Formats: sequence, C-alpha cells, structure tokens
Amino acid sequence: MRKKWKLVALGALGLLVAIQLVPVRRDNPSVTADLNAPEAVKSIITASCYDCHSNQTRWPFYSYVAPVSWLIASDVHGARKLMNLSQWGEYPESAQEFLKTQVYKQVSAGDMPPWDYLVLHPKARVSSSALHTLKEWGGAQAAAEAGHKP
Repeated sequence: MRKKWKLVALGALGLLVAIQLVPVRRDNPSVTADLNAPEAVKSIITASCYDCHSNQTRWPFYSYVAPVSWLIASDVHGARKLMNLSQWGEYPESAQEFLKTQVYKQVSAGDMPPWDYLVLHPKARVSSSALHTLKEWGGAQAAAEAGHKP
C-alpha cells in the first residue's frame, strides 16, 4: 500500500514537471498610444488596472508556474481584448467615453479589480476617494444613466 502511494506521488510530481513544458504567451507588446488622463486618474488606473489591461503587465514569479500561468495569461490576454490602456489613443473618442463609463461602473460595482487579483495585490484596491476621482473622470455618464447626479 505504501509503495502504491509513492508511485502516485511520483506520477503527480512527474505530471507537474511535464505541464511546465506547455508554452504560455507572456508578452508585453509595444505601447502604441498610452492612456492620456489627469495624473490622479492615471495613478489609480496604473495601480489597479495596468497589470491586466495594458501592454505593461508585470508578470510575477507565479505566472511562470503551470497551471497558474495558464489562467493568468488567459486573463491578461482576455482583458487586453476588452480594453487595452496601452492602445487607448487609438480608440475613437466614442469608444473612449464608453470605456471610461465602463471603468467607473465596473469599479463601483466591485467587479474590478477582481477579488482573486486583490488577494495577491491589495494595493490595487480602489478606495472611495479614488472611486470619486474615477467618477469625475468617466463616471458622470454612468451616473446619469443610473439616474444619479454626477
């Protein structure tokens, strides 16, 4: 019975080593048109959003260990498709206004940054004063749609 558990443990270890060979794209393409926003806004967004929503991702050590690396890379690439702050200036003005509204809505609803990101990055949490700054920057439209005064 003991030998069986040793074989199972050895097999699990072998599998863990083998999955490290699965390639994962952890790239940071060039910044082509970075977010142009007031310094207070830029500071909040840099601290809370850039790791996933820009081409300036900081890839921590655990993003190199499968299977966690697969999840992180998938989240980052998906987030960049939704909104890439490193390409902000390439978006039409109407898209920028829409995205500003979405930033405010997602952050005020507590959906962004995601809870699992905040567990390892507590400094990314958006304070109530920072949320107010985001509201002034892009949330006025969202507040109006929700029936609130900006």
